[in-house]
Amino acid sequence: MYDIAIIGAGVIGASIFRELMKYDVKVVVIEKENDVAMGTSKANSAIVHAGYDPKEGTLMAKYNVRGNEMFEKICSELSVPFKRNGSLVLAFDEADMETIKALYENGNKVGVKGLKILNKNQVLEKEPNLNKEIAGALYAPTGAIVGPYEYTIALMENAVANGGVLKLENEVTAIEKNDNFKITTSKGEIIESRFVINAAGVYADKIHNMICKESFKINPIKGEYFVMDNSQGKVVSHTIFQCPSSKGKGILVTPTVHGNLLVGPDAESVDDKDNVATTAENLEYIRNKAMQTTDKINFRETIRNFAGLRANPDCGDFIIEENKEIKRFIDVAGIKSPGLSSAPAIAEGVIEILKAAGLNTEKKEGFITEREQINFMELSPEGKAELIKKDKRYGRIICRCESITEGEIVDSIRRSFGKISLDGVKRRCRPGMGRCQGGFCGPRVQEIIARELNIPMEDIELDKDGSYILIGKTK
Repeated sequence: MYDIAIIGAGVIGASIFRELMKYDVKVVVIEKENDVAMGTSKANSAIVHAGYDPKEGTLMAKYNVRGNEMFEKICSELSVPFKRNGSLVLAFDEADMETIKALYENGNKVGVKGLKILNKNQVLEKEPNLNKEIAGALYAPTGAIVGPYEYTIALMENAVANGGVLKLENEVTAIEKNDNFKITTSKGEIIESRFVINAAGVYADKIHNMICKESFKINPIKGEYFVMDNSQGKVVSHTIFQCPSSKGKGILVTPTVHGNLLVGPDAESVDDKDNVATTAENLEYIRNKAMQTTDKINFRETIRNFAGLRANPDCGDFIIEENKEIKRFIDVAGIKSPGLSSAPAIAEGVIEILKAAGLNTEKKEGFITEREQINFMELSPEGKAELIKKDKRYGRIICRCESITEGEIVDSIRRSFGKISLDGVKRRCRPGMGRCQGGFCGPRVQEIIARELNIPMEDIELDKDGSYILIGKTK
């Protein structure tokens, strides 16, 4: 019997999970995939938005600005890469400048700090590689970038370290309620709880409809991206947006926290909630649009393409509320952009809803605030030598592209939630994220996983269930 069951182990579920573990309550997270951060949380723009875009009075505006303010402290506590690099929204003509002025006014209304409207020369002084046809830009110094799946994983690890329970590979198949909720999973397990939080991303409407009357629909929007080699990472230093449209915030060009360059996304409505395929046509569209921002990107330096889905609700705003008929069932749904930016503040808001709904939120003694992850290459020479003296595995480089050591890989496997895939290790400490995309280090990481978990190499999957890499020995 749990106090709260959270359905979904993305960044929203993880943020709520960690916030709840500050209280004396029993919490379980139920996730259908074999790891956390397997949906939108691992496939997005990795942007912490300043908050000037969401309209005043919306939940998106309320939680974006507050969430942005909270990010740096949480990332510091959890050893997550974060950089407040600032953002620019470019205008190319007078019509765009009117949009810029409207964003500036809206941003001031909702409490975004430090906004400035820059003229052409001021913009080019900050970003000399931008195309010279620009007319001006909105500058937001509070804009930032983060490692989104690293952030989600860190939240989950910290919550579990504080006594929370995570159940992976348990797809919710039914929800009933008498005095309490009974949640049935694909493994035949029945999980009982007093409260249910629906944080199921693109499937939040499906979970809602299992027990509540249909009241919203999630219409997934697919966005595709280019990931560029770190040779392109200094083309721009800020996150560069084009003026937003009805389709979203437009094609962006941004550095990542690890020194790459990210370009995208487009916006395509899809019916299939598992459709994360990329297409040559859509990628060519992104490339052409990005060239309006800067022609200095060498797309021959692309090392990866990917697509992610946004949980676009038919109501146009976040849905964060206790159901009026099914008491103690709380929807946290339709969390599209700026969902990542809003996640810490959404967690605070959900705690207030739980309190109002009757949860006893007495603070827990001894909450573990910090979670440490070693990034070997960021240590001082003395720090590296001391660490290698304690554990020689930190002296063995496994991933040459990103300089990731065996010690970091072993650490990530031991902190994982049981079964772990090759990409699961990649998301945690980056072997395979570089130019060769695991061509050199992939087999060596497999060997380390097999050794640490004492399982055959053939049992190790690339990512999701069934994505086996090896089928047996040939000789």
